This record gives sequence, C-alpha cells and structure tokens, in this order.
Amino acid sequence: MFAVVDILGQQFKVTENTKYYVPKLTQEVDAEVSFDSVLMVGDDKATKVGTPFVKGTKVTAKVLEHLKDDKVIVFKKKRRTGYQKSNGHRQQLTRIEVTKIG
Repeated sequence: MFAVVDILGQQFKVTENTKYYVPKLTQEVDAEVSFDSVLMVGDDKATKVGTPFVKGTKVTAKVLEHLKDDKVIVFKKKRRTGYQKSNGHRQQLTRIEVTKIG
C-alpha cells in the first residue's frame, strides 16, 4: 500500500515501514506525527484520488532525528570586473519513519 502525502508543501510517495527525509518539523524526537493531507491512496487492487484530499485517511509517522543536509556552495562571478562571491547553505531536515497508512 502506498500514499501520496503533502508535508509542508512538498509531496512524498510513502509506504509503510519506510524512512524518509522531509523538511524540518517542529515535533520532538520520538514523537508521533499524523498527516491528514493525503492526496492519493493505492494498493494492488484500486487507487483512490482525492479532490483535493482523500477523506478519512491519514498517515502516521514517528520522528527519528533532526539533521542538516550536505552543504551546497553558491558561487557567483562576473568576468573582468573582479567580482566574486561565495555562499554556502545547509538545509534543515527531519528523518521520519512511516508507521501506518489508513
């Protein structure tokens, strides 16, 4: 069974007992989180598509850890003017494990 869930503006296709990296959540580590904005639910037999959400369906997950992603370097340069600028960024992430779809 799978579900397409909207988590903080990003869509994820999730299955049970699988771990995912999502944008940083405000919940503490080892807390249970439920997502009500399920866009689609499906299995081997049938698929339900919501308008915009599937009613009566939610995805439950457990927060495993908060961490930072790898550093992304942004380098800007203009030729022949001596202009160079370097900037780095690390995105805040949360690792969750989906425990139940239903």
